Amino acid sequence: MVHQVLYRALVSTKWLAESLRSGKLGPSLRVLDASWYSPGTREARKEYQERHVPGASFFDIEECRDTASPYEMMLPSEEHFGNYVGRLGISNDTHVVVYDGDDLGSFYAPRVWWMFRVFGHRTVSVLNGGFRNWLKEGHPVTSEPSNPEPAVFKATLDLSLVKTYEQILENLQSKRFQMVDSRAQGRYLGTEPEPDAVGLGSGHIRGSLNMPFMDFLTKEGFEKSPEELRAMFQAKRVDLSQPLIATCRKGVTACHIALAAYLCGKPDVAVYDGSWSEWFRRAPPETRVSQGKGGKA
Repeated sequence: MVHQVLYRALVSTKWLAESLRSGKLGPSLRVLDASWYSPGTREARKEYQERHVPGASFFDIEECRDTASPYEMMLPSEEHFGNYVGRLGISNDTHVVVYDGDDLGSFYAPRVWWMFRVFGHRTVSVLNGGFRNWLKEGHPVTSEPSNPEPAVFKATLDLSLVKTYEQILENLQSKRFQMVDSRAQGRYLGTEPEPDAVGLGSGHIRGSLNMPFMDFLTKEGFEKSPEELRAMFQAKRVDLSQPLIATCRKGVTACHIALAAYLCGKPDVAVYDGSWSEWFRRAPPETRVSQGKGGKA
């Protein structure tokens, strides 16, 4: 592993509360609420409008994606991303802090953390414990909309942090990269269905290991310590000194694997953006593994 000084991937609720109190929010520090929930459960934008961290803007992942793609949550273009975050007052010099309101403590925030990094922005952090713990600890909230002054953000795609279908297919032969799937075990094995999915069977890419993303979080909603995370990778025989690809259903919870590895000093985990959503629909049947009915997914 190349040892380099890594920007802090996590900030505490205490740090953010103090930063807000001391007036640091502005062009050099922006906060984003990146909540997203399955249709018919909770309404992320409505909840944001009712209460959010003071000064936070709503990052709508439905808007900041490739809406022309047939697959879920695919990355937008450089121009699309740059224009979108620029409207939120974010420049290439801004420290961005991302959180979401999921009951787990963190769900979509690591995806947005990874998106900033994949578009060349290193000064981005996830709020450790999320909005769940911000509320629990009694920090201030507001319903006031934030109106940040627009900024210029130049996005530069870092191809080393994202993998395509063709690269995953090639890796089945070359085996240059280890591959870890972050979905719940039943979905990985193919014994439980993919939620809210029409025409998408469950199962996994041949050769991938399973590390459910929920296991990286404590029951209180905080990220586990680097020591605990390293032990988890070791238990699965994942070598953090070697190349690693993270995958899931749509490239969201895979970012939890990238974040966990980053906290262990490995900043170069690549995410397969199309993940199972694309693989199930495009890949040869023999590359899809399932213990469900009929074997192959």
